[in-house]
Parts: sequence; C-alpha cells; structure tokens
Amino acid sequence: MMNIPVVDFSAYGLSEEHVSDEQLQDLSAQLKTAFTQVGFVYLKNSGITQEEVDRVMDISKKFFLQPDELKQPFCRKNFSSNINHGWVSMETERLNPQRPGDLKEAFNTSSLHPDIKWPSSGAVAGFQEIQMSFFQRCKELSLRVLRVMAHSLDLDPNVFLSAHRLIGTDENGTTLRSLYYPPVKSEKAKEGQLRCGEHSDYGSITLLFQSSEGLQVRARSGEFVSAPCIPGAILINIADLMQRWTSDQFVSVLHRVLLPPVGDSSTRQSLAFFVQPDDEALITCCDGSNKYPPVTGGGYLIERLSQSYTD
Repeated sequence: MMNIPVVDFSAYGLSEEHVSDEQLQDLSAQLKTAFTQVGFVYLKNSGITQEEVDRVMDISKKFFLQPDELKQPFCRKNFSSNINHGWVSMETERLNPQRPGDLKEAFNTSSLHPDIKWPSSGAVAGFQEIQMSFFQRCKELSLRVLRVMAHSLDLDPNVFLSAHRLIGTDENGTTLRSLYYPPVKSEKAKEGQLRCGEHSDYGSITLLFQSSEGLQVRARSGEFVSAPCIPGAILINIADLMQRWTSDQFVSVLHRVLLPPVGDSSTRQSLAFFVQPDDEALITCCDGSNKYPPVTGGGYLIERLSQSYTD
C-alpha cells in the first residue's frame, strides 16, 4: 500500500522570512524521500490558507455555472499572447489520448498580460483579481519548494530557480488551472471515459488543491490508489521535465480522476498550479549525464499540449 507522506512546511511557509540551515536540512530530507520514492507529498502549514483556496474555487464555480455562450469569449486559443490561457469546455481535452474526452471544464490562468480580457460581469466580478493574486501566492510557495528540492540533491538552488525567473510572464508557461467536474451519470458516459484520464504532468512540479476525493495515483506496484483529501494540505507532485532534469532521481507518476460511483451526483473542484520552466530555459540533466537530450521549457510544453488537444 502506498502512503503519500505529509510534511510540515511551517519552518519555510510563506509567512516565514528565513529558514535555518537545520530546518532546511530537515525539509530537504523529507522531500527527497517523498519525491524519489512516491513522487507526491502533502505539504501542511504552507502559508496558503483554506480561505484563499475557497475564494478561488467559489469565483471559479460561478464562472463554470454560467451558460456556455457567456464562457465562449474566453475560450482557450482566443488569446494571441498565450496559446494556453482561457476556458476549456467539456470533453475538449483528453489527458489520456486513448480515451474519450475528459468530463471536466477548466479555466487556465496562463497569462497575466495587462491587455487580456477577463470574465468580469455579474456573478464573476472580481474574477481576475482573485485568480491573479492566488497565482502569485502559488508562485512564491513553488519557488521555496524548488529551493528545498535543489538542496536535497546537493545542487546550487539557482539550478532550478534561475530557470523559473519569468513565471507570470508570457515567456513562461506556468498555469493556474481551475478545474470543475460537473455531476456525471456514469451509465451515460462513453466507454472508457473518465473525469480525467491517466497522465503525468508536463513541467517541474504541480501544486494541487482539491475539494473532495476522486484523485488516484499509481503506486510502484502498478495499481492506482486514492489520494485522500487532507484539509489544509496541498498535494505536490513531480512532473516529467523535473524527472528528466534530475536523471530520474525524482519520479513523475501517473494519476487520474475516476467517474463518481453510480448514484453519486456530486461535483468536484480542484485548483492545479502547474509550474513550468521559462520557455527559453534549456533543461539538461543536472548530474552532468546525457541520459536525456537537452530540451527547452517552452518547446517541451508545446509538444505535450498538442498531444492532449485534438483540435
């Protein structure tokens, strides 16, 4: 049975200015164990509060519950400055290309460009400010986690940090993704259809905030096990580029969201902050090996996105 470790991050949470060498050593050891053996970790006491998370989920849900014609102007691919920004409608994305389209909607905050048009009328007043401020909070926490990760491998923290300098600009693909899984009648779903097909993430790390159960993570044995919803804890996982970067020391693991049990008509929400290296950052194996060929952050992301979207 796989257990995802829970790590108390209060020593380096967002309210802390500094972390002592001893505390850094301790956090590094715990994250290294989690990321080399499981690929996932729960962080508690990160400094991001449940109130902040609820605020983003609340405004996101108001957006998703609008009729499609009100969401259409904010469709992904409508934004010239960023190909990934905007609304993704039901069944548009297939995270496992072998399955039918995923039974979910999403809103990707991928660009903070001042000229971008945001949902702003009626029920979704405040949408832009709430998404953008949460994006910044996730960014700050991510950089702290990356620093601890570098330390855990005895690397200069700049190995990771210097490749993530442009988060929040259009030269970096980092995305805050609000996900909404509407009620599903399981018997009406297409054969093999899931809320979210089996996939591994593309970039460096992912921060996940979930409102309810449903996520499953693949254990080393090959079986999928449920990742419980721990109130106040953030689930963080290694993504594929980080596995390449660390020559497979940190492991990126498949995960999925199943359909709800028959008769369960509940919705599910989550927020995923996908941390990507800068588009121009060249990712090479940090142990000096040539286990994987060098690749740029942006080139790799575009290649992976093209596999999930069939349009």
